[in-house]
Amino acid sequence: MELQHSSREKDLEYMNAALALARKAGEMGEIPVGAVVVYQDQIIGEGYNGRETLGNPLAHAEIAAIHQACQNRGGWRLSGCTLYVTLEPCPMCAGAIINARIDRVVWGADDPKAGSCGSLINLFAVGYNHRPLTVSDVCREESAQLLQEFFSRLRQQRKQKKERSLP
Repeated sequence: MELQHSSREKDLEYMNAALALARKAGEMGEIPVGAVVVYQDQIIGEGYNGRETLGNPLAHAEIAAIHQACQNRGGWRLSGCTLYVTLEPCPMCAGAIINARIDRVVWGADDPKAGSCGSLINLFAVGYNHRPLTVSDVCREESAQLLQEFFSRLRQQRKQKKERSLP
């Protein structure tokens, strides 16, 4: 029982690190999603959304965190690693997780529009050569709240901009 409690505490600790990165993305005007890759109880990769800032559709939090983790490990295989991300991975990121051989994926909020770990489709259940373990709903409320507040502000800004442009 103690091991599970300890594992839950670690999941919360690392998800809070991902949430801090998500907040940073939100402050930059990016969709607030953050991710960290953990190996042997150390963060070896971190990232947050940068699609708008970088003008690149590949600039997802998970991709940035995986890239940095691969650089730190000196190769593309991330066996023994856990990826923590505030939003359920999309198909591109789920594919990267499979290709990187990440052992475990922990996420906060489900993504009913693009979630590829069970919400819309579960790419990990398809017959690929690697299937990570998954844990959902860790810091779900905080993750979802960041996204809701971001999109609410975005809608309000668009509404104000539209009102200013009316004669």
